[in-house]
Amino acid sequence: MNKIFLIIQREYLTRVRRKSFLLLTLLMPVLMVALVFVPIWLGRISSGENRTVMVVDESHLYDSLFRSTPQFHFVHEKAVPKVTDLPEDVEAVVHIKSDLSLNPNALEVLSHKEVQSDLSNHVGDLLDSAVREQKIERYGIAGLDSIVSDMGSNVEISTAKWNDKGETTTSSADVAQAAGFFFTLIIYIFILTYGGMVMQGVMEEKTNRIMEIMVSSVRPFELMMGKIIGVALVGITQLLLWGVLGGIILSAASGIVGTEIPANSANAASLLSGETAIFSAIFSLPLGEMLLLFVLYFLGGYLFFASIFAAIGAAINSQEDSSQFMSPIILLLLFSMYAAMGSASNTDGPLAFWGSLFPLTSPIVMMIRIPFGVPLWQELLSLVLLYGTSLAMVFVAAKIYRVGILMYGKKPSLRDMLRWLRY
Repeated sequence: MNKIFLIIQREYLTRVRRKSFLLLTLLMPVLMVALVFVPIWLGRISSGENRTVMVVDESHLYDSLFRSTPQFHFVHEKAVPKVTDLPEDVEAVVHIKSDLSLNPNALEVLSHKEVQSDLSNHVGDLLDSAVREQKIERYGIAGLDSIVSDMGSNVEISTAKWNDKGETTTSSADVAQAAGFFFTLIIYIFILTYGGMVMQGVMEEKTNRIMEIMVSSVRPFELMMGKIIGVALVGITQLLLWGVLGGIILSAASGIVGTEIPANSANAASLLSGETAIFSAIFSLPLGEMLLLFVLYFLGGYLFFASIFAAIGAAINSQEDSSQFMSPIILLLLFSMYAAMGSASNTDGPLAFWGSLFPLTSPIVMMIRIPFGVPLWQELLSLVLLYGTSLAMVFVAAKIYRVGILMYGKKPSLRDMLRWLRY
């Protein structure tokens, strides 16, 4: 056991001291926060240019709506000019041919190039409300505006959960799905990234013939487990540092970019109410159960796939050979993600049930189901199957590993690897 600890220490310290580890750990949170805030910041930057737009209203019903803004300077004309007579500084011509409440197609925006969406949206916003008022006035019914607004309102469904005492708490399927996908994505990325790191490390040491020296003093099983656990600790360290650094950078970026608060008190109250409902829905989730099962599925899933990656790294001799062995594993992980997505809308359906029990997909699919509530017997059965299969896979991988690390120069076939299991 002491030798395993020494190998874990070697793997961990060797990797965390690399410059690539330090650079990736420091740069990744910056890049992730930049992907969120840079588009927001760039979107708020105005060119400061006041664009000229010509308005030709032949109906003379909408002229007063087009008032200049800091973004658009509207110029009113009686007729549409010829293309050759159009001033160069005019970006577009808004041509209203007749009453839009009678003929909705009597509007066109002309330009030498593609009409920008912000101009189209601005013109549409101005005319939509005016045309709506025209139509309501034409009916001559008192209070018709209020009637139409009332009829256009949608039914709002509030969801809640009952506990055993009959008390209700706010719930949200969207919040539950988001929480499940968050944990699912962490497991998926961790397995794919750090499992591949195990394979690369084994393959490099095998190619450099370091393995031949190491196996003279430690057992191959101890070497494999030490490498798997050491890489896992490196990944966990990196995730924790990303979380801390990302939180710090995110707070700083929020202070710099700022958040827009609605000027309308009703909108502000609505926004505050929505945020309160979201937090209430989050705290109504089984957070303790989710965190505990996340750790268990995280460790079980990583142990299963990392042992496969270690066996692959021991069996191959070059990077080119890894693709044919990696493809089935990647396809299996992708299938797990698609199964999780398909289960999100029906977490008690057949796909969700069997996907959360099958050991190859359960670490990813089960995390989608847990926020919605899963019977205890299903969770226990899923964990027993996962860890039982993982230990069996470790045993199989160790047999391939102990022979493969000393087989250099020959590309093994599936028959060779099956023969190694009988040694």
